[in-house]
Amino acid sequence: MARDLQGFIQILADRGQLRRITAPVDPDLEIAEISNRLLQTGGPALLFENVKGSPYPVAINLMGTVERICWAMGMEQPEELEALGRKLGMLQQPKPPKTIAQAVEFGKVLFDVVKAKPLRDLFPPCQQVVIQGDDLDLNQIPMIRPYAGDAGKIITLGLVITKDCETGIPNVGVYRLQLQSKTTMTVHWLSVRGGARHLRKAAEQGKKLEIAIAVGVDPLVIMAAATPIPVDLSEWLFAGLYGGSGIHLAKCKTLDLEVPAQCEFVLEGTITPGEVLPDGPFGDHMGYYGGVEDSPLVRFHCLTHRKNPIYHTTFSGRPPKEESMMAIALNRIYTPILRQQVSEIVDFFLPMEALSYKAAILSIDKAYPGQARRAAMAFWTVLPQFTYTKFVIVVDKEINIRDPRQVVWALSSKVDPCRDVFILPDTPFDTLDFASEKLGLGGRMAIDATTKIPPETNHEWGEPLRSDPAMAAQVEARWAEYGLADLDLSAVDPNLFGYDL
Repeated sequence: MARDLQGFIQILADRGQLRRITAPVDPDLEIAEISNRLLQTGGPALLFENVKGSPYPVAINLMGTVERICWAMGMEQPEELEALGRKLGMLQQPKPPKTIAQAVEFGKVLFDVVKAKPLRDLFPPCQQVVIQGDDLDLNQIPMIRPYAGDAGKIITLGLVITKDCETGIPNVGVYRLQLQSKTTMTVHWLSVRGGARHLRKAAEQGKKLEIAIAVGVDPLVIMAAATPIPVDLSEWLFAGLYGGSGIHLAKCKTLDLEVPAQCEFVLEGTITPGEVLPDGPFGDHMGYYGGVEDSPLVRFHCLTHRKNPIYHTTFSGRPPKEESMMAIALNRIYTPILRQQVSEIVDFFLPMEALSYKAAILSIDKAYPGQARRAAMAFWTVLPQFTYTKFVIVVDKEINIRDPRQVVWALSSKVDPCRDVFILPDTPFDTLDFASEKLGLGGRMAIDATTKIPPETNHEWGEPLRSDPAMAAQVEARWAEYGLADLDLSAVDPNLFGYDL
């Protein structure tokens, strides 16, 4: 399994999922336009080898399909991600084993934690070239500008690394950075994020905040940094758990921070509390341009990189985008954890078209009246990220929540809007969501699309239509005799049913 960016790119090439573009391309708008057309159709990853204004090639769309994200995680099928989620769930809420088999399983998980401990490299590849002082010019990095209305060039897939000045515990996040000058950028993070908390603590102590940006890392590490799981473990340990062995770290040249030793570029700098510049507008995941916000200014004084590095980037926007593919994979990972915390939930799905978290579909094993409402309320509180989920639809466990036809049938046949819809007004809201009347404050809605039982209803529910079991078995046995064995009934073209996809 690849443990650095270039190794993963080689895996994609070996599997026929990489196109090398040798024609000259412009990082201003052109790279994003080419990439977006392939993202819409699940096309291959791209490596632009001739980028105007920079000596470095640009990799994009590496994680443009769920299949490629599974490869980055050392897996082949999305279902395998749930096994990883079960492992993380055991660490989050360990229970005393009741059988020898459970004890053995828990022992294996603990051994995985030991193997996941980070390792240190004294001569890391990411520091093969060191640039400081007047030689530092961020314009040499082929940052892209995705949309015509964007304020400038951006870094999107950089790991932003900071440290709590009191506890020394690092935080690793993925935040957007905007180029401001040859040595400065602004970083855009929400106030609840770890980097923002570290900056507030540094301000209280009158200190500058050290900050490192690692670009071009193993995609597995990006997944670890983006995983919203409430476990008191570092992102580095998560990366080790994901990969099966500890990630190699290296100390920065000028900062008391550690970065992935195998990454392509490292930017080292500081933030002076209170020093800000306007950041934005930029196209965001909602499908619109965001606003302009005063954001912390990062002053960089050192750049290190590998020999012959590759710059890795992506961009936000209306799905499908790489971030939405990552969200689908993360959905699989924390499904077992959600089941562990909300026992009645059988499965849940965050549709890509709903911007990966704005709408959630839950299936439950319904046993008592009002259970759908309880499940919806529990879902909203189980993770901070689900606070921003506007719509929750709860269906019976027999419904395939990943089949929109079945979900729409449940909504249409099981819901009385007067009884089964409830709305919570004035709740915390995503500031990038323009649908709310007040930015940062809006409503949430849950729909109970389960079969109703007394006292939820005062009449008997209809008997669902089912095939006769004996006849179904007979037809299955005689299918080839009918001359129909060549038909693939699993290959469904939605356009045959009135959709336009």
